[in-house]
Amino acid sequence: MRLTRSVAGAVLAVLLSAAATGVRAEPPVPLLWKVSDADNSVYLLGSFHLLKPGDYPLSGDVDAAFDDAESVVFEIPPDEMGSSTLALQMSQAALRTDGTRLDDELPAAIATRLQAWVDAHAANLQAMGMPAQSLQAFEPWFVGLAISMVQMGAAGLDPRLGLDQHFAAEASAHGKPMSGLETGAQQIAFLDGMDRDEQVQFLAESLDASSQASDLERLHRAWRNGDAAALWDGMAADMKREYPRLYARIDVARNDAWVPRIEQRLLAPGKDDTLVVVGALHLLGSDGVVEKLRARGYRVERICSACTPRQP
Repeated sequence: MRLTRSVAGAVLAVLLSAAATGVRAEPPVPLLWKVSDADNSVYLLGSFHLLKPGDYPLSGDVDAAFDDAESVVFEIPPDEMGSSTLALQMSQAALRTDGTRLDDELPAAIATRLQAWVDAHAANLQAMGMPAQSLQAFEPWFVGLAISMVQMGAAGLDPRLGLDQHFAAEASAHGKPMSGLETGAQQIAFLDGMDRDEQVQFLAESLDASSQASDLERLHRAWRNGDAAALWDGMAADMKREYPRLYARIDVARNDAWVPRIEQRLLAPGKDDTLVVVGALHLLGSDGVVEKLRARGYRVERICSACTPRQP
């Protein structure tokens, strides 16, 4: 999977604002693990940050995990999810401050492709509150995200239907405490911390991805099928191999920071359980939170009544 879809889909899809369509289907097979010590448990649920109406209702396994949990933890606190303040902070972080335009740092071929894309999608950008001409005022990573937002919206995916928003609403309705593993400002820093070459690559590949909706649909289908191997291959394997510094920054470093915070829930006295809802990328592979907690000696089991015996 290309860099843009890996990062935008797994890390910052929460910022998309788009309409959604969908057809009701069988409940998705969950990416759900239970990590336990002697007295309590943490449920780890792999989220697709944008979903369709047909992705609900959820599996009974997921609903049972929510019912069992006394509290819910997300990547960022619920009051920051999709907030106008966070969106403003992101745009401010991405503003060019040296008097140059975006095209000034883009290879001519990429600048030409970008202009063609802007001409074709000016109405979409305007609907997002981002006039086409304003893109020249931002850094490449931000423009790459804008392109990805349009692509995801065209695929019918909506952050208002993502698991994060769903369980934030459910936790609020049931009076369950909520918190985040990091702040929105920290998420922005991961993107703004890309070097120039990574940013230009991010933008160039977002232009490629804009005409390849089938890849995003394939990822969504893999998530619905609870196919951890397909998601790993589609979201992380290529990025880990081709962009190791970026992979280490946005995935490994964040997982390493999260694991001690999750472990605190297991080490706390009492029998309170916790549901942790994070992007599926962060739970997969040898660098994922699941394996990192397993390596610390905790009991780990996948909760999936619909899985075949071969699924991990």
